[in-house]
Amino acid sequence: MGLPSNTTTYGDISPRTAGFAKQMLLERGQFLMVVERFGQVDPQQKNKTKTVKWRRYNSLARATAPLAEGVPPTGKKLTHTDITATLEQYGDTIKTTDVIADTHEDDVLKESMDLVGEQAAETIEEVRINIIKAGTNVYYGNGVSTRATVDSPATRNDLRKIKRAFMANKARTISKIIRASAMISTEPVAPAFFAMGDTDLEADILDMDGFIPAENYADSTKILPGEVGKVESIRIILTPMFSPWLAAGASGTTYLSNGSKVTSAASCDVYPLLIVAKDAYGIVPLQGFNSVTPSVINPKPRGSDPLGQIGYVGWKTYQTAAILNEQWIARLEVAATAL
Repeated sequence: MGLPSNTTTYGDISPRTAGFAKQMLLERGQFLMVVERFGQVDPQQKNKTKTVKWRRYNSLARATAPLAEGVPPTGKKLTHTDITATLEQYGDTIKTTDVIADTHEDDVLKESMDLVGEQAAETIEEVRINIIKAGTNVYYGNGVSTRATVDSPATRNDLRKIKRAFMANKARTISKIIRASAMISTEPVAPAFFAMGDTDLEADILDMDGFIPAENYADSTKILPGEVGKVESIRIILTPMFSPWLAAGASGTTYLSNGSKVTSAASCDVYPLLIVAKDAYGIVPLQGFNSVTPSVINPKPRGSDPLGQIGYVGWKTYQTAAILNEQWIARLEVAATAL
């Protein structure tokens, strides 16, 4: 007979130890996550099915007609847009042995939780990036019209075009972000739009007209992990997770191509730079008590392992993400200059 559906199992560790392991896992992973900071949160413990739903209430039409004396307005009805996504399960294990457990001088559980915490964060980050970089609101560097003709790094003018479109579509700046911690919480930031991209773009961004390095902020204590600086009201965060489309752009000898990190005459790699406004996309956070389940199976005799030589340390989580408003998230596709 199987376990009840509401039973949580952690292998050979108690719920108390599992809570400690979970905190270690989350603390290692949280610092590495960029997409986690700026999404609209729907914690998975609030969902009773594998379907997650985000709701956005639509703006009202402007009431420009003067009111007639003594006649109440007809009034408007609230309307909303629902976006749904399906939770998928992700996870992995590290195989351990009785020899490691018996002779290793380090704390194997702690070391393993550090490693799977990093793996969990990078796994969820990649899943989310793949979802939100597939949006339809696309710009190409220096005004070209297709990915195949991209032959320029990001420019100040590119960012200004995107900001202008955001403002026209009533996009709001982000003034609160998800805190990098094991618990679900927010922290205030100076209002801004945020751009997320690959670290290969750093040299071009540092050379961009109007760029202000993060260390020159009035309050440098507010710099976020991975933040290199800002251009006007767009703050820029870089991480190695935003991989390019290899050799997808125009040919040239001054841009990175085929992931080689050196000058090449082949078609240039095309990098996504995602600029987001408030509530542009939704996430199920990798935070909170029910967000991830650690598991530890100690080496002990069992059917397939009669001498008890093999054990496992692992994790699993349910995750998804969704674009909530295509006009509040823009993908700028650019090249990266070879150095």
